[in-house]
Amino acid sequence: MKPTPVARILTVLAILVALVLAMATLANAQPVQLTDDRGRHITLAKPPLRIVSLLPSLTESVCALGQCQRLVGVDRYSNWPDSIVSLPRVGGGIDPSIEAVVALRPDVVLMATSSRAAARLESLGLTVVALEPKTHADVQRVLGTLGQLLAVPDAQQVWRTIDASVSAAAQSLPATVRGTRVYYEVSRGPYGAGTHSFIGETLARLGVQNILPAKLGPFPKLNPEYVVRANPDLIMVGARSAAGLTERPGWAGIRAVRERRVCEFGVVDTDVLIRPGPRMAEAARLMAQCLVDKAPPATVVRR
Repeated sequence: MKPTPVARILTVLAILVALVLAMATLANAQPVQLTDDRGRHITLAKPPLRIVSLLPSLTESVCALGQCQRLVGVDRYSNWPDSIVSLPRVGGGIDPSIEAVVALRPDVVLMATSSRAAARLESLGLTVVALEPKTHADVQRVLGTLGQLLAVPDAQQVWRTIDASVSAAAQSLPATVRGTRVYYEVSRGPYGAGTHSFIGETLARLGVQNILPAKLGPFPKLNPEYVVRANPDLIMVGARSAAGLTERPGWAGIRAVRERRVCEFGVVDTDVLIRPGPRMAEAARLMAQCLVDKAPPATVVRR
């Protein structure tokens, strides 16, 4: 049944009232004080209304907190949710177009700590908040910091949902996949996801064994022979990196390759998997499904 013209008018009025109330709340809000991941203490007279985000995980986190409407520009890689696809693009997150960012007149620019643009933007009078989640704890902390910045009450509800969903994905797995020895390739190089990365932490919560020890760091660049010697039971890899996998020297003899226990994730799923933010729950489900589909029926735990 289609809504009547009166119903449509009432709906529009309700939306307008909600927006007016939200604007009034922001106008009367207290000054914002926070510390970003560079250790910089930042003070704003009020929560920002115009935000440029230069990191996809931060773009997604702003939207998960219900504040997509404050985004006025994003980096070229931000592509979720659909509501931000039409926003102006200002280049890459590491080295964006300074002119394009300034032209959008943002109250705040969100970016990674590794971006080279912070000093230049700050010299032009813009406020930069640098946040770069790399672990589950970082994601929880960054959501809290963004909640402070945006004056969103109980921003940690988003984290609680993520955390509960990752646990549910782990509980859904059969006991037979426990202990599966997994290699997760983040990108060509090859670069792998180490134990202390957010991807590695998700794998651990799913009950599998990462072939990369903590001492190698979160996302180490590997000698391909390392993976051959480690001989994983299962490989997870994105479509961008999967080409030529079996042609790497010695890789045809890896158990995962020999037995076709390789999960090749498409571009859309890869974006979900490699972004430490609100879609980590979906990432855990993708990994869990990979384990159900590809893990050996009885894994021998090597010592």
